[in-house]
Amino acid sequence: MAPADRSFARRTLLTTTAALTGAALLGGTAHAADTRQAAWPAQFPLPDGFQPEGITIGSEPYAYFGSLANGDIYRASLATGRGRIVAKGAGRPTVGLKIDRHGRLFLAGGDSGEIRTVDARSGETEHVYATGGTFVNDVILTPGAAWFTDSFKPVLYKLAKGAVTTVPLTGEWQQGPDFTANGIERTPDGRALLVVNAFANGGGLMRVDPRTGVARAVDLGAAKLPNGDGLLLLGRILYAVQQQQNAIDVFRLNDAGTRGTAIARITDPRFRIPTTVAAWGSRLYLPNARFDVEPTPTTEYDAVAVRKV
Repeated sequence: MAPADRSFARRTLLTTTAALTGAALLGGTAHAADTRQAAWPAQFPLPDGFQPEGITIGSEPYAYFGSLANGDIYRASLATGRGRIVAKGAGRPTVGLKIDRHGRLFLAGGDSGEIRTVDARSGETEHVYATGGTFVNDVILTPGAAWFTDSFKPVLYKLAKGAVTTVPLTGEWQQGPDFTANGIERTPDGRALLVVNAFANGGGLMRVDPRTGVARAVDLGAAKLPNGDGLLLLGRILYAVQQQQNAIDVFRLNDAGTRGTAIARITDPRFRIPTTVAAWGSRLYLPNARFDVEPTPTTEYDAVAVRKV
């Protein structure tokens, strides 16, 4: 073997050894994390009468839930299941919500027609934006903007640089006589938005160009989302909560988000009409909205965790 060949072989051996060592360390770390999370509660209570709908989890293992009853924000530790109210809603509902890397919560205000931002640390409301909408339902964060759906109007609301812009939905968008737009996400390539349309073609997904509002139906094969609610995209895997069906339908999308293949359905006897979903580690967390019962101040609510696909 020539000196150059021996040098290359040695570098290859060292690189391979380092890679294997690193993989072992990473594997050990991942296993330890999974073991630790396995000891965390897979179900924990939310306040009586809370009427949860949205959930978000940021860069720390805490879940934030919004209340349809009064707009309060409840924060729960995923490690213990214990929590507390961290922001008051002043009687206005909170539906969908997301938290950014700065600890700012973006809240969809339901039939108040409002968008609110709240400091998750202090609980203080930073801004309230009037949209003129009918039911501001869900929200997704993209670089430089927050996007919100309106369930009774064919529009999206874009919050950017402290101002709200209304983006009409056109193209193949079909507005139904009742709840139509619901959950919202980004496509895997980040170039467009995915919006649940519970009316068109028996319920499904629309891919929306954020610049123009032009919508095109996503090809999901024979799958339908008549009860589609919250969406969660992890890589190219899309989790779509079907609330009345007590299920999460799982799809593998292409990068552009124009096609999706159904790969699994997650069900659990603890589901009591879950609405939205967020992830931490190997788990998915969902609030049970219990839309099948008449809410009272003493109605019990909880959140449950299931394994990712």
